[in-house]
Amino acid sequence: MIKRSNEQIADIEQHARNIRRNIIKMIHQAGSGHPAGSLGIVEALACLYFGVMHYDAHDPNDPNRDLLVLSHGHVCPALYATMAEAGLIPESELATLRQFGSRLQGHPERTMLPGLETTSGPLSEGLSQAAGMAYALKYLSTPNQRRVFCLISDGELDEGSLWEAVMFAGKYKLNNLVVLVDINDIQLSGRTSQIMPTPRRAATFSSMRCNVYHAFCGNDVAKLLTDIDEALVTPQSKLLHEDAPRVILMRTTPGKGVSFMENDYHWHGKALNDEETALALSELEDK
Repeated sequence: MIKRSNEQIADIEQHARNIRRNIIKMIHQAGSGHPAGSLGIVEALACLYFGVMHYDAHDPNDPNRDLLVLSHGHVCPALYATMAEAGLIPESELATLRQFGSRLQGHPERTMLPGLETTSGPLSEGLSQAAGMAYALKYLSTPNQRRVFCLISDGELDEGSLWEAVMFAGKYKLNNLVVLVDINDIQLSGRTSQIMPTPRRAATFSSMRCNVYHAFCGNDVAKLLTDIDEALVTPQSKLLHEDAPRVILMRTTPGKGVSFMENDYHWHGKALNDEETALALSELEDK
């Protein structure tokens, strides 16, 4: 198992705090956006960018970089804020979210930003894209150690096309593919568990030849890093499925860090007003 120092964990936690504050500011400035899911996915992105993925902020097209696909692209404020924190884009640009002509659209557009690997829009498409990238890297490229990380939402598990991508990834033994499922139990009009329950996620992924891991504390940097590390370094001899994708079922809190937003699906796609923004930032300054 990878040994993480307390200093590294503290550094990632600080990045997460900065990202979370910028998300609030961005969405308030834009007057629209998706704050709940964006706040909930912060630790996952912070762990990947500052503790797991290989990339070069000075050379976003580094041919040896790992790839990141954000399937539920509406939580892109979190991705943009993370990219700014990592030095891929200027932090000052975050204020242009969702403005006409801005590079920071309401769903990421690949050609707009350095280090952005895919364009999103219709939900559930990201895993198909990620599986295609992983296939190309494994079978159509010279031997390499590159990995593809794909973030998907629990709401996307409603979509049949997603499961086609899972079957493809399992069949072709895409062991360079790591899928993090953002389980926050909210979507546009209510609780995911009520709208379309998917109670046997682990068994379903496993039946399609994926190795499944559980991250019960997706907003705890130290625990999440441990869970991701376990998924990445488990020896082949100890895997249920040899040469298979890794799937991490990651429980997160929508609206994490802002008391009046946490676990409230009404904040799925609602911007904060001036008073709410001031209150949210005040709470985040105390953390």
